[in-house]
Amino acid sequence: MGSAASVPINVYATALESYLVSMAKTVEASVSRSFEALLTHSEEAASDVFTKEPRINEMEIIIDEHAVRLLRGGNLPDNEVRHIVSTLKINNDLERMADLAVNICQRAISLSQMPAVEPPQELEPMAGSVRAMVARGLGALIHRNLTLANEVLESEPAIDGQRDQIVDALLSSAKQEPSLVAANIQYILAVRHLERVADHTTNIAEDVVFWLRGIDIRHGRNSSETRDAGYPAS
Repeated sequence: MGSAASVPINVYATALESYLVSMAKTVEASVSRSFEALLTHSEEAASDVFTKEPRINEMEIIIDEHAVRLLRGGNLPDNEVRHIVSTLKINNDLERMADLAVNICQRAISLSQMPAVEPPQELEPMAGSVRAMVARGLGALIHRNLTLANEVLESEPAIDGQRDQIVDALLSSAKQEPSLVAANIQYILAVRHLERVADHTTNIAEDVVFWLRGIDIRHGRNSSETRDAGYPAS
């Protein structure tokens, strides 16, 4: 049984994790809705994303303040310090993902106001790949699942390849048909936003590994370190 002094720390740490999970689910919904807006040029979907942004920003501030309050308490075990540090970093990545969802919706609205142009053939598959990556990354966070974190790390190169393929095709078609330049620029920006969402998801997966394992894999990572779905012996 924990000591009386440790009970508040456990309670506050649990609350911090609950706040982060709530934010993660909100951001995932916003990102998914932004992809819908991009693929269908839906102003309704874009409006939903814009409406969520102030709430997500407020959640980011609450989580940061709560995490800092815990750190100021001092005398925390190593695993709790890792948890709080990882939370601060993940919180930032989630907020950036929400910003990118807004950016994607801005591209969708711009496209909706232009003459209809056939979207890049690989755009929908790329959006699906990024959506699946986000689901795995946030699943790794919510369920403390290192297997999911590893799947995110392994899927990053494929996303980069899809981005390059789409951008090359858009640049080529714009050269052949100048009337497509304006729309293609919007699609290029959108594809780069998609790739950045994937990058932030990778960051989250890396931070989950650091939280659960105490291993920093940001540079020269070894994905074999993450192939364990169990909880760390901390």
